[in-house]
Amino acid sequence: MDDTGVLGLLEELSILLEDSKPVGFGRNSSLRQVDIAAALEIMDEIRDTFPSEFAQARQIVRERQGLLDDAEAEASRMVEDARSQAMTIASEQEIVRISQQQADQVLADARELERQTRAGAEDYADEVFSHVEQSLDTLLNNVRRCRDRLNATTQSMR
Repeated sequence: MDDTGVLGLLEELSILLEDSKPVGFGRNSSLRQVDIAAALEIMDEIRDTFPSEFAQARQIVRERQGLLDDAEAEASRMVEDARSQAMTIASEQEIVRISQQQADQVLADARELERQTRAGAEDYADEVFSHVEQSLDTLLNNVRRCRDRLNATTQSMR
């Protein structure tokens, strides 16, 4: 017998039936004389072969389902990892954006403080120069008065 499984056994049964001798003529020409023992032996082999082939088929289906389940779990894990990475990147970008805003604000505050400090220093310097100018005016007026007195005294002595 052929070891190709159920299909091979069915092929053997088909050959057995085709090679059998016709019995009768006319309407009964489809009747054939078959070696019943050979046919039953092939059918027994088919019955014996079916459970192992069904078991193999079920095992293959289970293995394929396991592979599909594993692939689906891996795909889900990859999607979750991608989502997590996207969230991390988005968070990092948000941190960078907030940090940039804060840095811009610190820079703007520093520029404003520098402007105010410069304006305050200029105002103070103007005030100091104004005070020095007043002091010099007063001193110059005192020097002129003293000089005028000196000249007046010198002329009265002459």
